[in-house]
Amino acid sequence: SPLGAFARMAEASCGKDTTAGHWEIAGIKSGEPMPTFPDGFPDEVISRFERLTGRKVLCNKPYSGTEVIKDYGKEHLKTGGLIVYTSADSVFQIAAHEEKVPLEELYKCCRTAREILTGKYGVGRVIARPFKGEYPNFKRTSNRRDFSLVPPKATMLDQLSAKGKDVIAVGKINDIFAGKGITEAVHTSGNTEGIKATIELTGKKLDGLCFINLVDFDMLYGHRNDVDGYAKALTEFDESLPAIEAGLGSGDILMITADHGCDPSTPSTDHSREYTPLVMYGSSVPAGTNFGTRSTFSDIGATVLQYFGIKPEIYGTPLLKF
Repeated sequence: SPLGAFARMAEASCGKDTTAGHWEIAGIKSGEPMPTFPDGFPDEVISRFERLTGRKVLCNKPYSGTEVIKDYGKEHLKTGGLIVYTSADSVFQIAAHEEKVPLEELYKCCRTAREILTGKYGVGRVIARPFKGEYPNFKRTSNRRDFSLVPPKATMLDQLSAKGKDVIAVGKINDIFAGKGITEAVHTSGNTEGIKATIELTGKKLDGLCFINLVDFDMLYGHRNDVDGYAKALTEFDESLPAIEAGLGSGDILMITADHGCDPSTPSTDHSREYTPLVMYGSSVPAGTNFGTRSTFSDIGATVLQYFGIKPEIYGTPLLKF
């Protein structure tokens, strides 16, 4: 018989991207989709970015992240121009070779872009996409950074930290929320590091929330339609669950969910808008309970606040009372 409870989560926000999904989990329903740029970014954005960074822009169109460095990498190494591209999501991505553009300069360029991209150009995220190696074998490195918009409203993270609770962000969570409401950030380079950090955190005496993002499911396998890689990553996580469970305190709760779909078995390499799973485990969670289909991811955030005895002032309804 099942040890945990479960539900099916529908997204109430417009969009199907990382930012909207995570924000909704934390209690924000986004009414308007964040802007996308299927024809590339307008001249006024690019010219200002070039002027402020002192570097020319290459590409400026929607592109696969692995293909764009293959097609523009040599020109980038020759000219020093920054490879700027986007996708079906609301993102402004900047790729640069780590030996041509030092990481700190790349991150500074991203901060510059973040300052430019507001209002009607306010993309959800500016993303640093460093790579290394030689043509045609360029490889993206683990030094990716996300520079998100600041959440427009208070989230469960703000409510928790305001009550003195620990809010520990693992992986790209800190970047997605622009640090808002977070008390400690743990940056990781992929699933293995994220799982290790999670196990370590379960062994510490904490009073609050550990919010973990395992990026490889999306970045390495979902977007690249790598079914085998996705399966292996799921197996790695599945095999780590006993260690995570063993570290939980007597009253702790484990929640496993997703911020969007990214099906590696479909022709598309983009995110998919679909139901996401929620699995809950803990001594105070009624085992085997089916909480049904929920109308918003925000029920997760509301449940977390309810667990800590904090009245939710966010979108969403708690799944149960503790």
